[in-house]
Amino acid sequence: MSLPPRSHQHVASSTPLWVKVCGMTTAEGIDAAVTAGVDAVGFVFFPQSKRYVSPGDAARLAARVPERILKVAVFLHPSQAELDAVLGAFQPDIVQTDHEDLASLDLPPGMAVLPVLRSGGALPIQLPQRVLFEGPVSGTGTTADWSSALALTRRCEVILAGGLTPGNVADAVRIVAPFGVDVSSGVEQSPGIKDPARIAAFVRAARPATPRTRRRTMNTSRIMRANNES
Repeated sequence: MSLPPRSHQHVASSTPLWVKVCGMTTAEGIDAAVTAGVDAVGFVFFPQSKRYVSPGDAARLAARVPERILKVAVFLHPSQAELDAVLGAFQPDIVQTDHEDLASLDLPPGMAVLPVLRSGGALPIQLPQRVLFEGPVSGTGTTADWSSALALTRRCEVILAGGLTPGNVADAVRIVAPFGVDVSSGVEQSPGIKDPARIAAFVRAARPATPRTRRRTMNTSRIMRANNES
């Protein structure tokens, strides 16, 4: 992980950080995330992932999620058939997948998208308004390049992911000043099983880095319009 010099650190936003916990597989994990006050939870539909859930299981878990918390369907290079199968059983607020995937997918009208960009990868010529910036490989705990993430925040809104933990998220927020943060393996007691105490600790560590003047929410219709126009 490469860190920028202190002189490049951002001044904290006046709006609290947007927080997502990804890779939800259990009711206990969902309940812990809700209690901690996250803004979104993610369900992984990549079959090779240790955090994979079936669309039916995701729908049952999502029934525990209050309406104020966004539900994100997370994919990795899905085919149209795979996407359709998931959306036929599970109704997310947002579809998340790599930026280059979106050009070949036919999404339902009005569906918000969260494009993923990766450390070391080429950036699109025209950036979406908001992106998730991840490490080179999802779900491995590999830390994203914070210097690259910082540079990206000058061009679009960034949700920082990749290798975040309760121990380093405050530093990440102070250095990168992202729109939000996304955690998965960093709050687990074992692969795919979230630890309620670590979820609570992550949110406590992340949010004090920005003043809590009001709750930050993700306007999904605004994201959909901005990202689909890019």
